[in-house]
Amino acid sequence: MNARALRSALFLVGLVSACVSPPDLESTEPPNLVLVFIDDMGWGDFSCFGNDAAQTPNVDRLAREGVRFEQFYVNSPICSPSRVAISTGQYPQRWRITSYLAHRARNERRGMAQWLDPAAPMLARSLQQQGYATGHFGKWHMGGQRDVDDAPPITAYGFDRSLTNFEGMGPKLLPLTLEPGQAKPKKIWAGAERLGDGHRWMLRAEITGGFVDAALAFVDEAAAAGRPFYVNVWPDDVHSPFWPPVTRWADGKRARYLSVLEEMDRQLGRLFARIEQDPALRDNTLVVICSDNGPEPGAGSAGPLRGHKTMLYEGGVRSSLVVWGPGLVRGAGTVNRTSVFSAIDLVPSLLEIAGASTQHVDYDGEALAATLLGRSEASRSMPIFFRRPPDRDRFYGVDDLPDLAVRSGRFKLLCEYDGSAAHLFDLESDVGEQRDVSRAHPEVAASLRAQLLAWHAAMPADRGKELAGARR
Repeated sequence: MNARALRSALFLVGLVSACVSPPDLESTEPPNLVLVFIDDMGWGDFSCFGNDAAQTPNVDRLAREGVRFEQFYVNSPICSPSRVAISTGQYPQRWRITSYLAHRARNERRGMAQWLDPAAPMLARSLQQQGYATGHFGKWHMGGQRDVDDAPPITAYGFDRSLTNFEGMGPKLLPLTLEPGQAKPKKIWAGAERLGDGHRWMLRAEITGGFVDAALAFVDEAAAAGRPFYVNVWPDDVHSPFWPPVTRWADGKRARYLSVLEEMDRQLGRLFARIEQDPALRDNTLVVICSDNGPEPGAGSAGPLRGHKTMLYEGGVRSSLVVWGPGLVRGAGTVNRTSVFSAIDLVPSLLEIAGASTQHVDYDGEALAATLLGRSEASRSMPIFFRRPPDRDRFYGVDDLPDLAVRSGRFKLLCEYDGSAAHLFDLESDVGEQRDVSRAHPEVAASLRAQLLAWHAAMPADRGKELAGARR
C-alpha cells in the first residue's frame, strides 16, 4: 500500500471508529492542520479586525478567503492555562495550571502544577495515533522554564518534532536583542540553554522566521512522505518587551508593538504562501489563527472590548479567530458574528474534521466542525466558564478584579469566588461591559451564578483566595 492509499485508509478507519462524518468534506484524505497561536495579541490587532494603525496583509488575505469569527474565546486571560486549553480540549483548571508557569517555588505558592501532565488528552497525540506527522514550532510554556528543568520534553506530548523558545524542554531558539546604535546584540534568557539539548541564538526580531523555517521543512518532509501533518506555529515576539528589526525601529511601546506585529505577519506569510501555492496542500489544509489572551495595556488593542490580559472582561478572553482552507471552508470572506465558542471546542472539532475518534476522552469542549468550516452558525450548547489567575486579583492598576466569569448565549456574568459582587452584561447590546443588567434579568443572573459556582467547586482549587486575602 502506497503512502497516499495509507492516508485514505487511516482517514476512513478513523471515521468508522469515531462514528462521525466531517460535514461534506470533498476529499477522502485527512486534511492537514496548522494552528497559529499568537502571544498577547489583542482582539482588534489584525487589520481585518479593524486596526488601521498597522497592516497585516498576509493574515487579512486568509480572512478574505476564509471565515473571520468575532465571538471566539480562549479559556484563560493568561498564557500557560490558555495553551493547556487549546492543546487538551479541557479546562486548564483540571490540570492545575491556572496562571503562567514560573519558578518552582512560585508555582507552588499559587497552588499550581509544575508542568502539564503528559497523560493529558493532547490533540497532537490523538492526531499522531491517526497517522499524522506532528510538529510544534514556537512558544510552549506548559512546562520547562526558569528553574523547572525536569519537565518532560515537548515530544512526550505527542509531537514528532519540536523547536521552542526559552519556556519549554527540547531544541530551542534563544533571543538576541539589538536596537539602533547598539554595536553587538545582547543575550537574554541565557539560563534556558540547559532546558533540553540543542539551542541556537538568533535576533528576536527574526525568531518567528526561525520557527517558520522549521515548520516549512517539516511540511516539506511530511508532504514528500505522503503523510498528513498537524503543525503548531506559536510566535512569541508580540509579547513584551518588543524588539522589531533595527530598520523598523520605532519610539514608544505602542509603536514598537505595531512594528513587531507587522513583522510577524510578514514572516508568517512565507508559511501561508507555501501552502497556498501548492495545489495539493491548498485544497486540503486548514489554517487556524488566534491569540492566547488579550493584550498588554499600551501595546495591543482589544478594540471596543473592556479589559486586558489577565482580566476576565472581554478584552482579556475574547480572541480574533481566522480560519482558512479553500478546499474545506465555505463562504469565503464570511464574518461570523453569531457563533459563541472557545479554544476547548477546537480540539474535538479538529479531531472530527480529521476523522479521529473523540469517544475515549471526556472533553469540556464540543465538536463544532460545521461552524469552524463556515457551514453553520451554531454555538456551543454549554456555557463557557472562567476563573482568573490566582495571582491576578489586582493588576494593571485595577483593584479587586472579578474572580469568576461565565458566558452563556447573549449574557455574561462576573462575580467573586463566593458569588458576591455579581454583574450581568448583555453582550448583544453592550459588548464593552458597561451596564449591569442583573436587576432587569434576575432569573438569568441567579441561574448563571449557580452554574458558575458549581463549576468552580468542581474544579481543583488553586490559592487565588488566599493570595488575594494576604494582600488586603
